[in-house]
Amino acid sequence: MINKIKTAQEAVAGVKDGMTIMVGGFLATGSPEILMDALVEKGVKHLTVIANDGGLAEGQPNPFPGATSRGVGKLLDHHMVDHIIASHLGVNPRLNEQFAEGTLTYTLVPQGTLAEKIRAAAYGLGGVLTPTGLGTPMETNLDELGREKKVVEIQGKKYLFELPLFADFAFCRPTVADKFGNFYCAKATKNFNYVMASAADHTIIAPEKLVEIGAVDPDIFAVSGTLVDTIVEGEKPWQI
Repeated sequence: MINKIKTAQEAVAGVKDGMTIMVGGFLATGSPEILMDALVEKGVKHLTVIANDGGLAEGQPNPFPGATSRGVGKLLDHHMVDHIIASHLGVNPRLNEQFAEGTLTYTLVPQGTLAEKIRAAAYGLGGVLTPTGLGTPMETNLDELGREKKVVEIQGKKYLFELPLFADFAFCRPTVADKFGNFYCAKATKNFNYVMASAADHTIIAPEKLVEIGAVDPDIFAVSGTLVDTIVEGEKPWQI
């Protein structure tokens, strides 16, 4: 069996300037902090980030008083992101500061639409149909990658045809994984981690707990290790 376990630095070695990455998490809950730290250490620039949000900035009062930056927030702290595609951008002040400075652009995508565009890439679908955005600028504006939108009518109802979102790398944070890469996420950390795991050329996971193959009932796993390229140990337990 191939040994998928690497250090965080080895895992991110293939991330280059200008690449597109996906980062699991919801306000950093479920984001792989050890992988964000490794990207900061590597110093990669001009990234396009696909995530639910911009993570948390250092010292934000909620939910962790005095905490360091979390999730995508670490990348924003070091001006590593040129474009972020997300569904919620109002929490991390760094994001809007950099937008005002002209060093970062963002595209807002409704949360359900964002998840389904990622899922479409994961399952090899040509796109998804949604009524969300009809009658708004979303209907006529280009999408987050500059692609034209289409309106499709089916049985008398109109839908926006949204194209898939794919990435070079996906960074996910399981609660438990085995050494083949089978994994599951507990409670709220499921968020985007499951759909992102198969929507990239390379999927890297940083589990809170790594077990031997067969050490736990395989029925607990939600994502197959066949979708995982690299496993990084050392992710600390989440604070909540």
